[in-house]
Amino acid sequence: MAENIPEGSGQMEQVSEELTKCAMVIEHAIDHLLEENHAPLAVASALLGGSLGLLSRTMDRETILRILDSAVQSVRAGELEDAEKARKAGSA
Repeated sequence: MAENIPEGSGQMEQVSEELTKCAMVIEHAIDHLLEENHAPLAVASALLGGSLGLLSRTMDRETILRILDSAVQSVRAGELEDAEKARKAGSA
């Protein structure tokens, strides 16, 4: 993923721009599904399953495990709660 791209390279900015665009599309999809009263757990599970499927088609097992370990560490460090607080503060 992006950790293998040298900082300051044009490729890093391209990945960042793509990530921002993809994140916006996913956020809109999540909002749409929640507005249709789908259970948050169902939405999250479907997204996670789809994400894992995409990773398994495009990356080796060790890379996937590093990505998942990074996600676990973010949860343990409280980064998700911090991001949600920042998101709520920005929309208030």
